[in-house]
Order: sequence, then structure tokens, then C-alpha cells
Amino acid sequence: MEKKKIIEKVKKIVGKDENRESKLKDICLFLHNELDGYDWIGFYLVEDEELVLGPYVGEPTDHTNIDFGEGVCGQAAERESTFLIDDVKQEDNYLSCSPKVESEIVVPIFKEGEIVGELDIDSHVKSRFSRVDEEVLEEIATTVGKIL
Repeated sequence: MEKKKIIEKVKKIVGKDENRESKLKDICLFLHNELDGYDWIGFYLVEDEELVLGPYVGEPTDHTNIDFGEGVCGQAAERESTFLIDDVKQEDNYLSCSPKVESEIVVPIFKEGEIVGELDIDSHVKSRFSRVDEEVLEEIATTVGKIL
């Protein structure tokens, strides 16, 4: 699916008359269904300097609470920057959700300049995520920031 259409669809989901949790879950489902290799999609929400698992699609994970600085997600939160990891097995500080995961991208979500959450996506394919994925997901994160 084309970059512009993906962003338009996410904006429509965000604009729906539903609660925040439903919207986040719908975004996860949409990305999972439309983009090959998006095998686990989830939102982590910031609560007291900790990432707390919100809506997601994919296999269950033990990582429901992650401290800032811990793992790829925690590092992205601490540094307030996107992390694109081509091969998670090369990361010293990686928190494995599944042995099937090969690559990951984590995009922080901001509201009024403060980090309020993250969009985390795992793939069972090495080097799955490109700069185009990064651009699209950062725009999605900006859109989602409006409802967090």
C-alpha cells in the first residue's frame, strides 16, 4: 500500500468516534493486515518513567512493563528517538519477545513535546524496515500523539 494511503487510513481511524484503546487496536490491526512482515505491532504508553503495554496485535509478550533505558524500546524512550534495528540478535540490550523476531523498529510518540508512548513493530524478517517505513511510522506517531 502506498505511503500516503497508509497515513490517510490511520488518520481516519484516529478520527473515529471510538475510545482511545479501540483506535490504537484498530491501527495495529490495519498495519498488521496491510504490510507484509509487520508481525507484531503494539503501543507502549508512558506511565511514571516506564513503558506500559497497551493495545497490540501478535503473539503475547512477557514485556508488559519496560523501564526507560531497558531494551530497544526503553532506549528509544530514553533518547526520544526512533530505533531501527536490522538484526535484533546483534543488540546487547535486546529484550526478546519471541525467538522468531529478526528486526524491529520503535518510534516514540510525543504530545506537546513530551514523550507519551511508542509504536513498536517486530518482524520475522531481517532488515525488514526501511527509511520509508520509518517516515510513515513517524507520521503515524505524530497523528497518534494527538489522542494520547
